Amino acid sequence: MEALEQQIQEMKARLEGVEKRVPSNKISMIVFSGDLDRALAAFIIATGSVAMGVDAVMFFTFWGTPLLRDKKKQAGGKDLMSTMFGTMLPKGVEQLKLSKMNMAGMGTAMMKSLMKKKNVASLEQMVEMAGQLGVKIYICEMSMDLMGFKREEMIDYPDLTFCGVAKFLEEAMDSRIQLFL
Repeated sequence: MEALEQQIQEMKARLEGVEKRVPSNKISMIVFSGDLDRALAAFIIATGSVAMGVDAVMFFTFWGTPLLRDKKKQAGGKDLMSTMFGTMLPKGVEQLKLSKMNMAGMGTAMMKSLMKKKNVASLEQMVEMAGQLGVKIYICEMSMDLMGFKREEMIDYPDLTFCGVAKFLEEAMDSRIQLFL
C-alpha cells in the first residue's frame, strides 16, 4: 500500500510540474511600429482577445512608444537630441500616419473618414476601450530613454507599466500567443 501511495505522490508532483509549464490563456505582443494601420491592428487584436476571455499584454518599444505620448503633456529638462526626437516623432495616436498609401496625409485622412463612416472605432477610442477591458500596456524604458521621452509625458492608462524587455519576455513565456507588430 505504501508503494501505491508513493506512486500517487510522484504522479501528483509530475502533474503539478506539467501544469506550471502550460502557458496562460494570454496573448503578448510587441508593438514596434508607430504606423496608424499597424497600431489599429494591435489594438483590434488586443481588445478582441480580451472580449473573448483571453488576457492581452502589449509591449511598446522603439517606434511604437511615441503613440503613447499624451499630446497635452509636456516634459521639461530635455537635452538637444531628446528635444529633436520629441519634435520629429508623432505625439499621440492622433498624429500617426498610414504605413502604405499615406500620400502626404491624404491616405490617412481617407482611412479615418472611412472608419468614421463605417462606424469603426478610432484608434483613440480603441486605446480607451483597451484600458476599460483590462489590456495591460508595458512601455520599454530603454526605448523611452533613447528617444528622450519621460514618464510624465505618457498617457494616463490603467495598468501602464514602465519596464524592460525582461518583463515582456516573462509575460510572453507565459502566453499561448506571441505577436510582433
